[in-house]
Amino acid sequence: MKAVLVTIGSLGDLHPFIAIGQELARRGVAVTLAVPADHLAKVRAAGFHAVAILPGFDTIRAPLGIDEAEAVRRVITSRSFVLDAVVMPSLASSTQALDAVADGADVIVGSMFALAAGIVAETRRVPLVALNLQPMALPSACDPPHATEFTGMVHAPTGPIGRSWNRIMLAMIRAAIRLRYARAVQRVRRAHGLPRTRATPIFDRTATQRATLCCYSPLFAPVAPDAPPATEAIGFPLFDSADGHASSSDPRLTAFLTRGEKPLVFTLGSFLTHAAGDFYDEAARAARTLGRRAVLLNGEPGACRDDGDVLTLGYAPHSLVFPQAAAVIHHGGIGTTGQAIRAGVPQLVVPFFGDQRDNAHRVTRLGIGATLPPAAFRDRMAVEALEAVLRDRDMATRAATMGEMVRQERPAEVAAERIIAAAVA
Repeated sequence: MKAVLVTIGSLGDLHPFIAIGQELARRGVAVTLAVPADHLAKVRAAGFHAVAILPGFDTIRAPLGIDEAEAVRRVITSRSFVLDAVVMPSLASSTQALDAVADGADVIVGSMFALAAGIVAETRRVPLVALNLQPMALPSACDPPHATEFTGMVHAPTGPIGRSWNRIMLAMIRAAIRLRYARAVQRVRRAHGLPRTRATPIFDRTATQRATLCCYSPLFAPVAPDAPPATEAIGFPLFDSADGHASSSDPRLTAFLTRGEKPLVFTLGSFLTHAAGDFYDEAARAARTLGRRAVLLNGEPGACRDDGDVLTLGYAPHSLVFPQAAAVIHHGGIGTTGQAIRAGVPQLVVPFFGDQRDNAHRVTRLGIGATLPPAAFRDRMAVEALEAVLRDRDMATRAATMGEMVRQERPAEVAAERIIAAAVA
């Protein structure tokens, strides 16, 4: 059996696909990953055949005349930047590149934002399994996302009027997306011999889609009653490596962890570190004010500085360092959020944009963490927020309990079972 796995985005988008690909390979499936060029080396180091369907981040931003930090800032401040500057301009070429490697595929597995996956699956009449990586990408009238894109919706509606209003709002959002992007999708469909469709890009199922697998725990975000049929939350598929090879702990990190009390761990993931501003300076200052040790994961390749009470590293496997933390302070990306939940430790989420705000809301609603706007993460406000999290014993107990439950889930195994079933149906 041959499976082609298709994803775009940051490491939070890539790692679940590698985890699922590894499980498929263990079951004898030949796996190809179609990814952005920046991820090729990591995917190949993990043992997979890999092809680029998107150019690297530097290639994308070069025609715009902006540096890396400015590109990240535009992603943060503009709701449509990624679709307008990355996804849609490259849709024709990414679809062509994906079609070239899909020959003989028995199933295609694509993220909901990898629009080429649905087009190629329909062109070749191959079953498609969609992976939804964050709850906000599957918005519900019953439990709408807490994010700027969904301002105006009634949150936690208790009656039919609130849900009806939310359905109207969602219909308006869908109409706006069709108006802005459907024409570009139709052009690519025509080039591949497909008829016109009224489906809303990203939102709607494609012709050969068999299932939607949500790559997060149902404890974090249960599947809503109004979700599409064959939608299932499977847990957080775990892959955790800087370079694609098996994870191992840095001896300097091990030494730091063993010589004192559990530290605070601060990270902005793999993307926001390019425009971190003074986040890590504020983090170190707040930890020292509280008399706490800290680990700062700042994303700089090869970074390592041990100041006695603060250890700065470019990267450390979250699955190894988070369980050793007194608390994890992060941006709210779904991959980092899942790792912190799985570790069973309290969280302070500092969300910058998009689904990060919705993930932060879900963390606070579950009582396993708190949230603080980035502008407030400084001086006394940062110290007080951290102090509140560290003092809340009920929060620590809830986080530990949920972590134990999430560690019992089998996300990669369930995904592999569903993907194989879709291929042979």
